[in-house]
Amino acid sequence: MLCIAKTEDLKINDQIKVSEVMVIGPNGEKMGVKGIEDARTLANYAGLDLVLMSENSVPAVAKIMDYNKFRYEKQKKLKEAQKKQRESNKEVKEYRLSVTIDIHDFETRKRNAAEYLKKGHKIKAFIRFKGRQMAHTELGKDVLLKFANELSDISQIESEPKLEGKQMFLLLAPKK
Repeated sequence: MLCIAKTEDLKINDQIKVSEVMVIGPNGEKMGVKGIEDARTLANYAGLDLVLMSENSVPAVAKIMDYNKFRYEKQKKLKEAQKKQRESNKEVKEYRLSVTIDIHDFETRKRNAAEYLKKGHKIKAFIRFKGRQMAHTELGKDVLLKFANELSDISQIESEPKLEGKQMFLLLAPKK
């Protein structure tokens, strides 16, 4: 079960130790300042719980509501917020290729990249040129474009191959 700090701090029914409370009805209407026993009686009559919403205000504020339903709604909202946060935190997975990459290594990287693309992550494929390879950067570009072409059924090119220093990279995003 998910722990929610805010709702666990709320006091209900017999846990409330103040003498007077401003009572808010189940539909949000103010019912006025009542003694704690009168407020509990009103909540019992409605078949709901008396929940102390604000202990620090004068007089303290208590609401008549279904406490279990309130907790359930809070947990639902928290889970939804966490889900949205996970979706916005999609990562960029990097794959290092080589101008002289072997077919099997290429296929392995392609297969792994396809799995990440299916999960919704972006892929950054890059080649680091060494020594005399800098004279033939077009070979690296061909490898990157072949990588993108092999994954074209599940991805689209977000940025074309760019050369920055001794690295050339390409960014792939999953298709919608």
